Amino acid sequence: MKILGIDIGTSSIKASVLDGETGLCIASASFPETEALIFSAKPGWAEQEPEMWWSSLKEALSKLKAKNKINLKEIEAIGISYQMHGLVLVDKDMQVLRPSIIWCDSRAVEIGQKAFKDIGEQKCLQNLLNSPGNFTASKLKWVQENEPDIYKKIHKMMLPGDFIAMKLSGEINTTATGLSEGMLWNFKENTTADILIDHYGFDKSIVPNIVPCFSVQSEVSAAIANELGFKQGVKISYRAGDQPNNAFSLNVLEPGEIAATAGTSGVIFGVTDQVQYDPKSRVNTFAHVNHTDKNNRLGVLLCINGTGILNSWIKKNIGNNGFSYDQMNAAAAQISIGSDGLNILPFGNGAERMLENKMIGSHFENLDFNRHTTAHIFRAAQEGIVFSFRYGMDIMKKEVGINPSVIRAGKANMFLSPLFCEALATVTGATIELSETDGSLGAARGAAVGSGYYKDFKEAFKSLTKIAVVEPKKSLIEQYSEAYDKWLKILNLKLN
Repeated sequence: MKILGIDIGTSSIKASVLDGETGLCIASASFPETEALIFSAKPGWAEQEPEMWWSSLKEALSKLKAKNKINLKEIEAIGISYQMHGLVLVDKDMQVLRPSIIWCDSRAVEIGQKAFKDIGEQKCLQNLLNSPGNFTASKLKWVQENEPDIYKKIHKMMLPGDFIAMKLSGEINTTATGLSEGMLWNFKENTTADILIDHYGFDKSIVPNIVPCFSVQSEVSAAIANELGFKQGVKISYRAGDQPNNAFSLNVLEPGEIAATAGTSGVIFGVTDQVQYDPKSRVNTFAHVNHTDKNNRLGVLLCINGTGILNSWIKKNIGNNGFSYDQMNAAAAQISIGSDGLNILPFGNGAERMLENKMIGSHFENLDFNRHTTAHIFRAAQEGIVFSFRYGMDIMKKEVGINPSVIRAGKANMFLSPLFCEALATVTGATIELSETDGSLGAARGAAVGSGYYKDFKEAFKSLTKIAVVEPKKSLIEQYSEAYDKWLKILNLKLN
């Protein structure tokens, strides 16, 4: 059996084909080749066109067929992973009404904070496990208040993965996991979050029907099957936001297990069976892919918006004399720990939840024109990202009791840098286990489970193997601790 996994990322759309029998990836393709555009009409705004995701998916599928000789008629099931928290709005004809307000958009911060106070902080935390925050529901409220003509035309509101499923099948539905990402799920009642829906004055009918995360949610329509080259009746049998899906792709499903990513944003995702929350909502709790009414599996998520996007910005604007990421990593490794006093705060990609939704921007501190080189900037950027992980993980430990000894990650993005891995392991004290997997392959495994091809998670992950293990370097702990303390003092000055 061949299964297609689709990952709707911020930078690109990736499609991978998994051989169900061997559990191995047969082929992968992504589009665009360069990073997809994010439109920012005002400071703190971030939007993408949903139809761009759809056209990019079609381009990725064309590449699979042309370059990898993949016959899409052999595909039996499809799984979808997608960038979390985005808002997609369609009318009764399933036409997009406005660009998607994506995860790193900060326009709804004040709306969410006001709702938190008006509804009652304890009531929100006990039912939603978070403040309404700058999540999907608050973004929808922004549209209601600022674009009333568009709001009146809304038939359904969706997350990015729901939109791609709609384009493939012609049906609109969503998952409880997805709704929890948007603050639209009540964990006490195990139903939609009517306390927030009513408070914001939404018509509940705009929330799509709910389907299980692992299930036959819909089928590829005859028209799309004909257009793209699928056979009729291909099952869409899994859907999850990128961070729960990343955890799933690494077989992180049980309490105490931890997954990490370091792409455009950086994330630590810890699984717990305890209904806990951070009173300041700096780390957020969502339903994990295997969460059920009777079996709590909650994902506690630490997100740092400014991670790989900082490294990318530096590559484009500072390393623009032709540095590759590998060359940047090699140059950074030649600089001593602490970057000779240069510190970078990576918070230049919208409001940061772990900083209580403050938007402090990125800062280069103590830059010395006579001492510091491009290589110093490369290293200070990676250290700043690592120190941000440490800062957030300290919050997770204190507020929700998650203190990992092992962090699992795919060997991709920032985890391709040996320096980044060494620094993260040493600063946090956690061993890092790297596997050859990604979001699209996780989505494919999820689809195989949802369609019934794999009978359980154990069978789905029998072929997943670790390819590298990075231990903390005891000899470097003191140096990294000193560098972190200096970085933390600078951050605290910006926050106070």
